[in-house]
Amino acid sequence: MTSTHRRQLLVAATSLLAAGTLPAAAQDWPAKPIRIVVPYTPGGSSDIIARAISQPLSEALKQTVVVENKPGANGNTGTDLVAKSPADGYTLLLCDVGALAITPSVYTKLSFDPGKDLQGVGMLAYSPHLLVVHPSVPANNLKELVALSKTTPLNFAVTAMGSAPHLAGVAVQEAVGAKWTYIPYKGGSQAIQDTVGGQTQVLMNGMLATLPHVQSGKLKVLGVSRSARAALLPQVPTIAEQGVKGFESGTWQGVLAPAGTPPAVMARLAAELTRIIRSPEVRSRLSAQGAEVYTMSPPEFTQFFARERAKWAVVVQQSGVRLD
Repeated sequence: MTSTHRRQLLVAATSLLAAGTLPAAAQDWPAKPIRIVVPYTPGGSSDIIARAISQPLSEALKQTVVVENKPGANGNTGTDLVAKSPADGYTLLLCDVGALAITPSVYTKLSFDPGKDLQGVGMLAYSPHLLVVHPSVPANNLKELVALSKTTPLNFAVTAMGSAPHLAGVAVQEAVGAKWTYIPYKGGSQAIQDTVGGQTQVLMNGMLATLPHVQSGKLKVLGVSRSARAALLPQVPTIAEQGVKGFESGTWQGVLAPAGTPPAVMARLAAELTRIIRSPEVRSRLSAQGAEVYTMSPPEFTQFFARERAKWAVVVQQSGVRLD
């Protein structure tokens, strides 16, 4: 046998081995239940989306998919759990990707590195933030709220210190000269509940979880953080329209897995999640609540996450927000 023939056989054998390995990994997985960890309390935007996709994903993979809420440390408890889990495709993280991108800049000490310990499976949805107040607050727009804040103590509920809604509130506050006190919570649902109850007066939160309370009259909306008005709230001006030029913020929900998860598993997950979130049933359900289906492939997700980390690092530096 010539050396050329030996090289050809070696290449052929290597190709066959690679071709057999990846499909086998995809076929063997999943062999047991999968858990989707939401690092916030039930009822928030991430939780809503996790529960919207869990049953269809279970049916597609023919395996149980369980949603587990692991709140704590502003979302870091659940994120740390996933980051340190085996990279086998059985433990996933569904969270606000923007908030996760903020974490490295806000916290002086972290037990995980989002950019190194996690990898994006795919983006699912986006919803802008709504600036809302308790109905008893005598303000009907941002200008009136700013004026009121200078004469009346106002508590501003935030899903967590250093979160995207918190920094969005700081950005608005600095731009218009408002005065309010930030009250941190362990998730969006608790922040909403206390604002509905009147314990806090002002809230900036994702539209997906907040809109139902606006529609029921339990909260009053003063602005939306999109570049253009929201289709479900055409009468509500954007925050940019009200004097904060170029202002835009929101909640990006995505799924991540521990770094090193097999490519075949990542590809299968990405394909199924994209198909599910784009399905008419799920899309219409989320659209009715103000969330826009927004999908990305794993490489696109990686690039987006890198841009978000860089963007928020500048905002955090300007705001001076730092947490231990």
